[in-house]
Order: sequence, then structure tokens, then C-alpha cells
Amino acid sequence: MSLTTVVETTLPNLLHRGKVRDTYDLGNGLLLMVATDRISAFDVVLPTAIPEKGVVLAHISDFWFRRTADLIPNHLIGMAGDGSQAVTEALDGASVGPVPDEVARRAMVVRRAQRVDVECVARGYLTGSALAEYQRKGTVHGEKMPEGLRDGDRLPRLLFTPTTKAEEGHDLPLSIDQVRDMVGAELTAKLEEKTLEVYQAAHDYALSRGIIIADTKFEFGLLDDEMILIDEVLTPDSSRFWDAEGHSPGKSQPNYDKQFVRDWLIESGWDREPPAPELPEEIVEKTHQRYQEAYQRLTGEALP
Repeated sequence: MSLTTVVETTLPNLLHRGKVRDTYDLGNGLLLMVATDRISAFDVVLPTAIPEKGVVLAHISDFWFRRTADLIPNHLIGMAGDGSQAVTEALDGASVGPVPDEVARRAMVVRRAQRVDVECVARGYLTGSALAEYQRKGTVHGEKMPEGLRDGDRLPRLLFTPTTKAEEGHDLPLSIDQVRDMVGAELTAKLEEKTLEVYQAAHDYALSRGIIIADTKFEFGLLDDEMILIDEVLTPDSSRFWDAEGHSPGKSQPNYDKQFVRDWLIESGWDREPPAPELPEEIVEKTHQRYQEAYQRLTGEALP
């Protein structure tokens, strides 16, 4: 029986299916977020899964939610299989049956919040779409940058570069004024402040573990009129993780994320529009290994 069949048989109350996560309504203001092995690149879900990827994403998010809770509240109650009293009580009162072990390893029990429909991106290094813009215009998110920066160089300062939160298709850049028009000046200021604060704290910790977090994206929600951190946080899916020891600006960096997938897709000549091509076994295995190593480096533990 496939994992999808196990999940859908056990958890009938599917609320939302995203690119990577499936979210189920547990009732009583609680959700079960199941991280699948699906992988997306350039905002398109690929036909090839990465084994155990969802387990890595769920446990890395759990690690970071706990580590950053002193900076901003978040929606996490706990991993579905952690046996804590809070999780046990949440699941006992839910309108689902027992969660199978293979699902519990990749599932978080969280509080339901009203999502702020802005993808909050923090950038500390020049790479990805920021590099492409810089090479065209000498700017990042419309802000003029010094001349002579290379792929992988640290930016002169941390940047908040928000985008739309697209359910399908590509996320698009948002100016600060556009974000203010969407959510108001006060919430915009909080989004920028907490995006950069959490990124900086995570960057400094990860660097001590031999990983550079080059950029990342956060999602926030409102719960009882309080802004909280939601969804996933600081994973190899939502961030660029580089090997600090091998960091050398001017080229693609050695990484612990899905850059193997991006690089292969670019070289394949794919036009970045659905449908995406199947990934070769070698790329799947390299990505699988890198995700596992990212977890072990950051936490100092083997994947549960």
C-alpha cells in the first residue's frame, strides 16, 4: 500500500494539498501537516519523489520551530509520533483514527491560523533569482548593489524580498509598498523584522554547524490577533544550505538542498513549465543523501 493510500484511508479530512505538504483538519482548531516526498523546482511539482524527504522536512521544521520559539511564537504543538501529552490530547480529540507510524514520522500537529498571503524571503547571499536580476540590472529586488559581486558573495546587508504566495505557477516579487497595500503598514513592518531576525539567528547557528543558509522563505499567520510562524521553517526545500567549508564565490556552491535537482533541470533544457521531466536515479540519490546530511549536521543526531 502506498504512503498516499495509507494517509488518505486514515485521514479523510483533507483540507489542502500543496506542492509538498498535505494538510488535514483535526477539528478543534488543529491541523495535521504531512510532509510528502514530493519535490518541486521552479514552482513546479516534479513527477519523481525523493525517498524520506518528507521525514527530513518535518523533523527539521520541528527542530527550528523549537529553537526559534523565543524569537516568535509558532503553530507547532509537536510531531505526531512524539508521544507528548499535548500531541496525545490533540489526536485523542481529533476526528481521525490512529495515525500510522509511517505517517506520524512525517507529520506535525499544529494550531490552525489565518495565513498571511505573502512569501517572506530573507537573503544573505547573492544567488538564484537575485543573481539573475543583479546580472541584468545591477539590483536585487530593485535595490542597487555594489559592482563586481559574484555568485555566492555575501550581500552588503540582509535583504527582505517578499513575493506572492502562488497556489499554482510562479511566485512574483512584491515591493514593500505592495505588501503594505495588502496587509497594512504595521503588519508589513513586523513581517520584515521577524523574517530578518529569525534568518540571522538561524544563519549564525547553522554556520557553527558547518552550513551557510544563503537564503530562506518563511510563512506567517495570525492567531488570536497575534502574528506567528507557520508552515515549514528553514528546511532544504525552503532554503539554500551551502557547505561552509567549501564556500567559494564565483560558482555554484556545494550544497545540502535541492540544487542538484535545479542544476540537472537547467541542463536538461526544460522550459520550467509543466510537465517537468522525470529525474534520473543518480540525482534522486544525491538529493536524498544531502537532505539526510543536512538534518544530521544541524541537529547532531541521526534522522528518527
